[in-house]
Amino acid sequence: MASCLVKFMPENRTIEVKEGTSLVKAAAQAGIYIKSGCGGKGSCGACKVTVLSGHPEVKGTGRLTQEEIANGVRLSCQTFVYGDVTLEVPPESRLQEHQVLMGDVQKGLLKETEQDLLEKFGLHPLATKVHIQLTEPTLTENASDWARLQLELRRVLSMSSKPIDIPLSILQTLPESLRQAEWDVSVTLTDLENGYTVTRVEKSNERPPYGLAIDIGTTTVVVYLVDLSSGQILDRQGTYNKQAKFGDDVIARIVYAVDAPENLPEIRKAVVDTINELTDKILDRQGLQAQDLCVAVAAGNTTMTQLFLGIDPRYVRLEPYIPTMNAVPSVPAKEVGVHILPEALVHSFPSVASYVGGDIVSGTMVTDMANGEDITLFIDIGTNGEIVLGNQDWLVSCACSAGPCFEGGGILFGMRAMPGAIERVNIDRETLDVSLKVVGGILPVGICGSGLVDGLAKLREAGIIDRAGNFQMEHASHSERLRATPDDKEFVLAWAQQAGGEKDVVITENDVKNLIRAKGAIYAGIRSLLTMVAVDVDMINRIMIAGGFGNYLNVHDSVEIGLLPDLPPEKYEFIGNSSVKGARLALLSQNAWREAAELGRKMTYIELSVGTTFMDEFVSALFLPHTDLSLFPSVGV
Repeated sequence: MASCLVKFMPENRTIEVKEGTSLVKAAAQAGIYIKSGCGGKGSCGACKVTVLSGHPEVKGTGRLTQEEIANGVRLSCQTFVYGDVTLEVPPESRLQEHQVLMGDVQKGLLKETEQDLLEKFGLHPLATKVHIQLTEPTLTENASDWARLQLELRRVLSMSSKPIDIPLSILQTLPESLRQAEWDVSVTLTDLENGYTVTRVEKSNERPPYGLAIDIGTTTVVVYLVDLSSGQILDRQGTYNKQAKFGDDVIARIVYAVDAPENLPEIRKAVVDTINELTDKILDRQGLQAQDLCVAVAAGNTTMTQLFLGIDPRYVRLEPYIPTMNAVPSVPAKEVGVHILPEALVHSFPSVASYVGGDIVSGTMVTDMANGEDITLFIDIGTNGEIVLGNQDWLVSCACSAGPCFEGGGILFGMRAMPGAIERVNIDRETLDVSLKVVGGILPVGICGSGLVDGLAKLREAGIIDRAGNFQMEHASHSERLRATPDDKEFVLAWAQQAGGEKDVVITENDVKNLIRAKGAIYAGIRSLLTMVAVDVDMINRIMIAGGFGNYLNVHDSVEIGLLPDLPPEKYEFIGNSSVKGARLALLSQNAWREAAELGRKMTYIELSVGTTFMDEFVSALFLPHTDLSLFPSVGV
């Protein structure tokens, strides 16, 4: 097959690709990652590029205007190379570094609770390292190398009947490892309830055993380096999930993964590469090698876990929505491709159902809600809203599709929380003048989820929209910010001369309606769970909010728009990235790991598509704050 040259500007980077390659895939090969919220279907319009020279084949133009097409703008997922091409990828089309939540939160820090949990569970990590001094064999002391090592391991570990296994790969190198170390060795082992497995034999050293706690999020990936002997987090690193180039949400990624035989390995490799890049940065910074990492624990939603392991996820999205497995087998790192000790085990948190995954099990463990009498509501808000309600006697869970709004998708100037994203909005009620807070303190180019919630609340408070989200155009007479266009009505958040792009940054009436549907889905999910277990909202003692988007929410504004229940602010607590926190706990404590497995089995999953409860609640929630104002007594009409 013929090859073509593709040059990317402004990097002035040229690569060679096969004829027929899409521009979005060519960009990925060049190390330039382009947004693709729809997974390459040409419907989202996020992957715009400008063709400067050459004549690539265009198979679709989506919602591009005639003016854009005339100026060389193309959708990179619908444009294919059949000759040399030069193109420019504008900043608004690029996947950039997100505001990644590593675990710390702005308020309601759980550090003391985490330490209490670790003390409760006990420090007994999933892998260990011991020093062994062996006696050198002689003609009269002629036990085999493995028998000699196994006997000494039993003595040092103070155990008798618990089995000790050794993989063939370690056994093959054992004779030289022992003799080169002059029989003075450090042995690394997996340490599980059903036995030990030797994963490394090396010359004796004082390095502690290290492990990785991994959060595989749909949007971002976070990795912790943990000292297993002390429990200390030595380093942490996070970035966006490189799977984002295949789609913003799990459904788009499932569709891509099953569309062609080669796609599942490709999308699996994207997340493994993301984890490995983060791990390699940490290892380089700490002066360690991959072989020093002797265990990993990963938490992700059900689809992310299946894609990470290369398991076909197609039935997750097809009724009756059945995952391949809930209890996930532990696998050697060499089978997954993660950059740690090849024989070390990679453990994945169990799921509850197709749309309540290991990240929620991990977060539920961190809240400790299953071990107290208080009724706790645990919410992780993103493209899906995952909700758990209960206490030590019962736990129920559900998932509701909020759509991509809270991640910036489906919004004209929507974007994720990265530099240039508006994250706070204030509107003067008299003049309608706007003040903004922008991620990175630079000129705004769009608006992220927390900014959208803020903006929606402020638009309503200023009277710019009514309770149904309709723009009140009578205000247009005394403010140029409110205006009608041929396609929609819009309010200007930042004029072009005050923004980082070439256009006014606006929020449209269509954006507002999308947001109302998204917040309505989350609130309807909460109400549905309460209804199904006959619990009144006032009986909730604690509301724990997890996740990157949730961490930056303003509770007052979230209640104002009807996203969260109207309860006293002191009942709310932000717990940050609970997924990676739970992964660290499981990494350090076998009791915590067993509790995670028990939580996965204990949690009752309620499918909201069965019956009419959710849809009735959803329709009622399509107003600001709600159709039933008695549910929001603190919110003015």
